[in-house]
Amino acid sequence: MKLRNKVFGFCVYILFPLYGLGGYAQVSSAIDSTSIRIGDQMRYTMQVETDSTQIVVFPEGQTFTPLEVIESYKTDTTRNTSRFLLTKEYALTQFDSGHYTIPRQKVMVGDQVFFTDSLKVEVRDVLVDTTKQKMYEIKPLVDVDASFSNWRKYIGWILIPLVLIGLIAFLLLRRKKRKEARENELPPYERAILALQRIDASHLLEEESHKEYYSQLSDTARKYIDEEVYDHAMESTTDELIERLDEEIKSGSLNLDKHTVEELKNVLKTADMAKFAKSKPDIGTAKADRNVIERVINETKEAIPEPTEEELLADEEYRKAAIEKKRKKKIIFGSLAVIGALGITLLIFILTKGYDVVKDSLLGHPTKELAETEWISSTYGSPPVTVSSPKVLIRNSFQLTEEQKQVLKGNETFVYGSILGNFYVAVSTIQFKQQQQEVDLEKAVEGAIKGMEAQGAKNITFKTEEYETLRGAKGLKVFGEMEADNPITKKTQKGEYLMLYFGEGGGFQQIIVVFNKEDRYAKDVAQRIINSVELKNAE
Repeated sequence: MKLRNKVFGFCVYILFPLYGLGGYAQVSSAIDSTSIRIGDQMRYTMQVETDSTQIVVFPEGQTFTPLEVIESYKTDTTRNTSRFLLTKEYALTQFDSGHYTIPRQKVMVGDQVFFTDSLKVEVRDVLVDTTKQKMYEIKPLVDVDASFSNWRKYIGWILIPLVLIGLIAFLLLRRKKRKEARENELPPYERAILALQRIDASHLLEEESHKEYYSQLSDTARKYIDEEVYDHAMESTTDELIERLDEEIKSGSLNLDKHTVEELKNVLKTADMAKFAKSKPDIGTAKADRNVIERVINETKEAIPEPTEEELLADEEYRKAAIEKKRKKKIIFGSLAVIGALGITLLIFILTKGYDVVKDSLLGHPTKELAETEWISSTYGSPPVTVSSPKVLIRNSFQLTEEQKQVLKGNETFVYGSILGNFYVAVSTIQFKQQQQEVDLEKAVEGAIKGMEAQGAKNITFKTEEYETLRGAKGLKVFGEMEADNPITKKTQKGEYLMLYFGEGGGFQQIIVVFNKEDRYAKDVAQRIINSVELKNAE
């Protein structure tokens, strides 16, 4: 097929159907208003009547430029005997006044391509009565980034409250632990006296909390004895504790008066009655019991012989080991808190955004980064081709043979990536010496397929269809699938490709995009590149 101007056998009128080349489909389009105010919306409606075997593809994305697509509604399908009527609506708007033209829209019905007619619309200014409406200064621009590429911002909004809550809890817990640690650093005698002073300041007797009062009083005595005399005093019964103290006195390890032990026994018995039998001794007796406990502690301290040097060293080693154990617990607790906060944040993002999106955002994905980076619109070669791409295409040197020099005035190729890699883009332009030189696009396609095979592609399938850019440059679109062995992983990966061929401006233009079929971002990137292709000399 040679490229030449064609007149397609159909026309498009608003509210009237468009008959396809095969006669089996009807396409119509309409807008609800040809004049709107700035910021208002108009409804653009497409209708396709076809049989049930045809797949209909409506345009998507910002194909209505210079008007903006506010919303693309779901396709409505109704059935009439053996045929179907598909209705697709779009909400369009514009925020600058003037006269605009809605470009022709492409609709795919099976293997056939239909184009609607371009429509002219007017966007009117909103008249403001400045005598009644106050005027205000124009507010400065504010950058808004609604894409998930700024995932760090969302993580920050979740992490900041969690960190603040965790920090407050950590400070309160650390304050409490430090206070307890300072008290634990005191010798047992000083801690016991401090505990008695707290009992005095607690006003438990005035509140008739005899059970709590005697519990604290009993625990103070037991803790002191547990640390200085008998290391099982806390879990022993009163009789067991008194029996052990008697044994210590008999063995000479404790020089304590038996009368003092008897007084301790009476106080502990009273405490047991208050705790388990809800006994309530009078305030005088309770205060006297408190004094007995203090006297027992003082006399026990004096009755304990001075520790030897070996005992002091053993106590020092024990103290160091206890401090190290507490330090390790703090590190483990802090690490678990951080891991828990990160885990909760990650789970929230997975539930809201999806596992694949979160994984690609955290670990990175080359094609996703291409989609979200700032794209560059550049003009390549001669005759010039304008293409938008995430990366600037690099010139690829190509030397013409003597035979080619007789026919060609110039040949330029610009590429990004590799055909055996994850993503590949190439733009080639050829300029003929004779302006009337015709281009056999079918042979060009065959040459491109053979070139892909020479680079390692195999099992190539392809389809062709006529193609037209938004500005009216007509050419040929080739698309299909292929397989190639990845040179790094040595695995066979499936790929897809899109090619555009034009014969404009006395030359030949070829655009090729090859990408990994299993890459969930690549197809959108490839389609975006193809949709951006324009020839500068196209009217």
